[in-house]
Amino acid sequence: MFEIRQDEAGRVVVSGRLDAAHAPEAQVFLDDLAGHCVMDMGALEYISSAGLGVLLRTHKRLLADGAGLKLVNVNHHINDIFTYSGFDKLFEIEAAPASG
Repeated sequence: MFEIRQDEAGRVVVSGRLDAAHAPEAQVFLDDLAGHCVMDMGALEYISSAGLGVLLRTHKRLLADGAGLKLVNVNHHINDIFTYSGFDKLFEIEAAPASG
């Protein structure tokens, strides 16, 4: 399951699995955004290469307009994917608070 929405503060909130099956839905949603975008990934369980592509296309489009995409509440597993793929060098990323 996948969900993408904007919360009352204007953050984009994603949850579930951002994979090839849900990448087109996410891209359509994100294509409507302008300006600086904060994406809360606290409930994102999985992201595939297709999902990474959606983030990259959106970030590049927003950067062209002088803005960008900031990723917040990124869990350890998703953060590892960003690190292994080199995306940690492209995006401003805030890790989720450590649970314990």
